[in-house]
Amino acid sequence: MDDIAVEFGEDGLVPAIAQDAETGEVLMLAYVSPEALERTRETGRAHYYSRSRDELWEKGATSGHTQEIEAVRVDCDADTLLYLVDQEGGACHTGHRSCFYRTIEGEHVGEQVFDPDAVYEE
Repeated sequence: MDDIAVEFGEDGLVPAIAQDAETGEVLMLAYVSPEALERTRETGRAHYYSRSRDELWEKGATSGHTQEIEAVRVDCDADTLLYLVDQEGGACHTGHRSCFYRTIEGEHVGEQVFDPDAVYEE
């Protein structure tokens, strides 16, 4: 079976949705470069590309809130990835389990699982 050729965009990135492999909860969306995808596949841990910092990063390298990869899926157009993960701690840098912790009306519906000030001290 041949690998699917991922269609990286003009900027060399594709969006990747991280979803809890056990519960199905959508945890976050980030971007992946070819190198990030390669590192993810090599290590079994989620790697992404930070557009704001312009660098490759491993989820949890600073916080300890890692994402172990259960599977990587590709959508029908091969231009979006789905990382099925085992999430350690929270996925969001705000301390929430998921980045999707608010409704459009501003209602707080997610669980905060860590104090970001304690984790990301500068």
